Amino acid sequence: MHDIELTEDQRMIRNMARQFAQAELRPRAAEWDQTGWIDEGVVRQMGELGLLGMVVPEEWGGSYVDYVAYALAVEEVSAGCSATGGLMSVHNSVGCGPVLRYGSEQQKQEWLELLASGQAIGCFCLTEPQAGSEAHNLRTRAVLENGEWVINGAKQFVTNGKRASLAILFAVTDPDLGKKGLSAFLVRTDNPGFKVERVEHKMGIRGSDTCAITLDNCRIPESSLLGVRGKGLSIALSNLEGGRIGIAAQALGIARAAFEAALVYARERIQFGQALVEHQSIANMLADMHMKLNATRLLILHAARLRTAGEPCLSEASQAKLFASEMAEEVCSKAIQIHGGYGYLEDYPVERLYRDARITQIYEGTSEIQRLLIARELKHYSF
Repeated sequence: MHDIELTEDQRMIRNMARQFAQAELRPRAAEWDQTGWIDEGVVRQMGELGLLGMVVPEEWGGSYVDYVAYALAVEEVSAGCSATGGLMSVHNSVGCGPVLRYGSEQQKQEWLELLASGQAIGCFCLTEPQAGSEAHNLRTRAVLENGEWVINGAKQFVTNGKRASLAILFAVTDPDLGKKGLSAFLVRTDNPGFKVERVEHKMGIRGSDTCAITLDNCRIPESSLLGVRGKGLSIALSNLEGGRIGIAAQALGIARAAFEAALVYARERIQFGQALVEHQSIANMLADMHMKLNATRLLILHAARLRTAGEPCLSEASQAKLFASEMAEEVCSKAIQIHGGYGYLEDYPVERLYRDARITQIYEGTSEIQRLLIARELKHYSF
């Protein structure tokens, strides 16, 4: 995008994130894909650079500028390492976000500075084995006994589940009230009742730990309730706009990295006496990829600007996430095609990027859910 569209702060943050990602993340992304773990030292660096407190105001130790700067930074980090982009997006949007918006003064003082600096990483425990997109259909129960909440149940697909120090956890407190019987809690992951059952083996973004969690008589203080009892569903849904902007930016970063790899390869690879990029069919593919990357960025930044202004942007965030995630798979597929047989080998980054892109159509709301939300908003659309 043209810098004229950005403020000085936004440019500085984007450039900082780009320099960090290309120097520290990109050279090790393949290694972390193999080991299934992002180096702790790199995560500490991200905290020091302010990349883990981007939705938190300075008064609470964060580095908030606006959601445009945040989206640009997530794109850059994801272009360097998709898995690290996922860690960053989840930690910021649904790790820091709920504490900032719904936490008591005591909870904010206890956690926000630690989260914003990266000294503590957050995870979001909503999905269950039987409840994915149907967020209100939870079986995890929290019962108040003698000044403590006792939580029992299971959570699935928890990003940062092994690495996190704090879990934003959702459980049913009043089963007879249906959707109004769900509440949110802050749970320390070193609690003996909070157990990482397993770290999942995944198709892509393997460096990001995705875990199955068991709550076995997990006892927490009554003061660990986040927000108002019974408002858990609204708390969970309120952070989805920011979360979807983050995943859209992650998808854009993945696709951009694939496009850049394909462009470099097409300039260097000689076929029939000329570089691939000189062949019209290949040039047309690259032109389409470039166009779709730019269109995606505009959708994301539009949603980010609305979010910064405090305007409702559920549809815009869903559009950005839907378009970006489907674009990413298409662009990564074309990048492999341009590489030919070499693109199918682990030696080249496009193989990993293609695997990494696929999840962006599933988490933070599937493509089907995004279309449902966009269509629902059209009922109130005015010309």
